[in-house]
Amino acid sequence: MELLGYIAAIIIGISLGLIGGGGSILTVPVLVYVFKIDAVLATTYSLFIVGLTSAIGSGSYFKKQLVDIKTAIVFGIPSIIAVFLTRLLIVPAIPDEVVNINGFIVTKSILLMVLFALLMIAASYSMIKTPKKQSTENTSPQVFNYPVILLEGSIVGVLTGLVGAGGGFLIIPALVVLSKLPMKQAVGTSLVIIAAKSLIGFFGEGSFTAIDWKFLTTISTFAIGGIIIGAQLAKKIDGNKLKPAFGWFVLVMGMYIILKETIIH
Repeated sequence: MELLGYIAAIIIGISLGLIGGGGSILTVPVLVYVFKIDAVLATTYSLFIVGLTSAIGSGSYFKKQLVDIKTAIVFGIPSIIAVFLTRLLIVPAIPDEVVNINGFIVTKSILLMVLFALLMIAASYSMIKTPKKQSTENTSPQVFNYPVILLEGSIVGVLTGLVGAGGGFLIIPALVVLSKLPMKQAVGTSLVIIAAKSLIGFFGEGSFTAIDWKFLTTISTFAIGGIIIGAQLAKKIDGNKLKPAFGWFVLVMGMYIILKETIIH
C-alpha cells in the first residue's frame, strides 16, 4: 500500500507539471486512504506537499517569463490571509463531533472529507468541459476587477485552508477571465499563488508536534520528481488532451469518497 501511495505521489506531481493543476486534489485522499493518516492532519500535510511541489514547478515558468508578479500579488494576498485565518481560527473551532443525524455522527474528519469530495466533483467539471478557444495573443489591456478578485482570492484561500487543496482549477479560470492573462501565463502565475498560500498556511499553524517529517519529506520528494517528469512530458504531450480523462477519474474518486464517508462508512 505504501508503494502505491508513493506511485500516486509521482502521478500527482506529473499532473501538476503536465496540465498545470488537478493533481493536488488527490493528495488528501492518498494520505487518508492509502497511508491511513487522520483527515485533519492530512490537510496539513497536503498544504506542505502541494506548496513545495508548486514552488518547484513554478521555476520553469519563471524562466520562460510566464509568471505575472503583479497578478500573483493582487490575487495572492487575500488568498494567503484567508488560508492563514482558516487554519488558525476556523479549523480548530470545528468540533470533533459536528452533528448527529439519526444516530450517524458526522465527525470533523467526515465533514472535511465530504467537503473535499464536493470540491473534487467541482474540479472534475472544470477539467471535463471543453474550454473555449482562445487566441494565442491576448491584446486586450490587463484590467483588475479588484472587488471580484479579492472575493475570489478569499474563497479559494478558505477552501485551501479547510481541505488542503491548491485550488488551481478555481484560480486559473479566474486569472484568465478577471486578469486577462493568456492560459500559459495563468498556469505559471497560479502555481506561484498556490505555493505561497499553501506554505504560509502550513507554517502559519505553528504546531508541528504531530508531523512525521521523514514521511512528509519522502512523499514530497516523490511529488517533486513527478512534477519534473510532467514538465518534460509537457514538451511532447498536449496536457489539454489528457485533462478530460483525468477529470472523469477525479469525478469518480469524489463520488467514492462521499459514499465511503457516509453510506459505506
